[in-house]
Amino acid sequence: MRLVTLLCSRIGMQFNMDGGYGSTAVGSGMLGSLGGSETVPLLITDPKPETPKWQPMSKEQLELEAGGPGWRKIRSRLVVVFWLGWLALLGASIDIIVQSPRPVAPPLLWWQRALFYRIQPILLMDAQKEVPDGIDVVCEQLPYLKSLGVKALLLEGLFHQDVSPLDLSKIAERVGTVPQIQQLLMESHNAGIKVVFDFCDLDLFGPKDSVGNNSAVPSDHTGSIQYALRFWLEQGVAGFGICDTDAAYSEKTLTEWRVLVKEFSTSDYERIVVVKQTESLPALNTSSTSVNSSLVELVMMSLLPHEHHLLSGQEVAIAVERHLSTSHGELWPSWTVGGEASPMLHRILLVLMMTLPGSPVVKYGEEIVRSPNESADMSWEREADKTIGLNDSVGEQRKLKRSALALFSSLSGSRLREETLLYGSFTFLPFNTTSLPPYSTLAPPSAPVLAFLRSWGCVHFLVLLNLGPEAQALDPAWAPSLPTAGVFVTSTGMDRLGSTSLETLRLQPEEAIVIKLFESDSYSS
Repeated sequence: MRLVTLLCSRIGMQFNMDGGYGSTAVGSGMLGSLGGSETVPLLITDPKPETPKWQPMSKEQLELEAGGPGWRKIRSRLVVVFWLGWLALLGASIDIIVQSPRPVAPPLLWWQRALFYRIQPILLMDAQKEVPDGIDVVCEQLPYLKSLGVKALLLEGLFHQDVSPLDLSKIAERVGTVPQIQQLLMESHNAGIKVVFDFCDLDLFGPKDSVGNNSAVPSDHTGSIQYALRFWLEQGVAGFGICDTDAAYSEKTLTEWRVLVKEFSTSDYERIVVVKQTESLPALNTSSTSVNSSLVELVMMSLLPHEHHLLSGQEVAIAVERHLSTSHGELWPSWTVGGEASPMLHRILLVLMMTLPGSPVVKYGEEIVRSPNESADMSWEREADKTIGLNDSVGEQRKLKRSALALFSSLSGSRLREETLLYGSFTFLPFNTTSLPPYSTLAPPSAPVLAFLRSWGCVHFLVLLNLGPEAQALDPAWAPSLPTAGVFVTSTGMDRLGSTSLETLRLQPEEAIVIKLFESDSYSS
């Protein structure tokens, strides 16, 4: 053992003698075959452990961790929070619906939505032609009428007025023939336009019955009328009209017609009876409104009285205000202009007629505001195209007619699109104005200015009519409950666009304006 210890110490001394720490010189006797020296480390380091790589948890590990009590509490609390939030949103939605319900749109029949167009085919006949072509011209104009939004034709003057008793199954020879009428009914049906026959001013029961009383009508006359009405209903006629001044007009006649049209009515095509009111409605002015509404569908009323002169703005304002302040009960009104007025006032009446509750009835030529003494020619557009550049008066006339036609199309389109103008509530507004200019020292007369409101939900349509010759500014205190901001829908001058404010609005002389107001935080009743 001592020998081994001594040997090891000697070897260590020999290593230190070389002067190099951790190295030794190996002579030729030791590993001489290598031919050099070698550095040998004294300490050997341990290998570093490898860093573990990240790996997702396995399904078994996830199930083990998720089943812990901590995760169970978190999940249960999240589920409770979710359902509480969902119930809170549901309760808030129900509360909003209950507090501010939108009105339900009532179902309207075709004659309540329709724009009626009165026309006499005889006015369209060419005097140079021997063959009657008035009905054919009406057929040719169906696309034009459809583009205007017309949904029903009220044909006048189809039958003889000097024949007694009258045969309603035959058309007057100067107007057309029965096959031409049948062709018109077929083409109008394809165009989506209903056709109503007007029997006004006809002697239906003969001279013996034109005494204006309610005496019994001979059975042969009644039977012939019933046969003719049934014949035209089978051909596709949508209804019949009668005047309240006709000798045949009575509650008995209306009841018989009502039963007959009800027989041919269907759920999607109801036949109607129209009464044209000229002076009064003796058979309808009874206390039983249920009987009245069951006898007729439409009561056509004139906005203006029938006079032999052009009505002034003040006269028009008085007549219109009387209609606006009158309640019509359960009867569905139908409006026509009636009397004569200047072209500018006629435009105002057109705006009024298209925005009032009820069904508007436009007379032939009124869509272009044809003056009373102007020739009735539906082909005015073609004739105007031929005369461009001839003189300034022709060009100016064509420009005015174009503007009037644009106004009519705007009103017709608005009535078809807007629910408010179809079945919105009607409110006649007392109007306060400030006449311009304000420097006059005389007390101005009462200005012929009218206004009313059509409301449906949160949408309001304000219609302003200035029938006077002076400009008018709105009183700042006028109708404080109305929204002050809105957008122009249309105007008689077709020159108002964009947004507006009632506080700065001024009505030009003889101008009508339709403004759409918005109210976002409440609903009208």
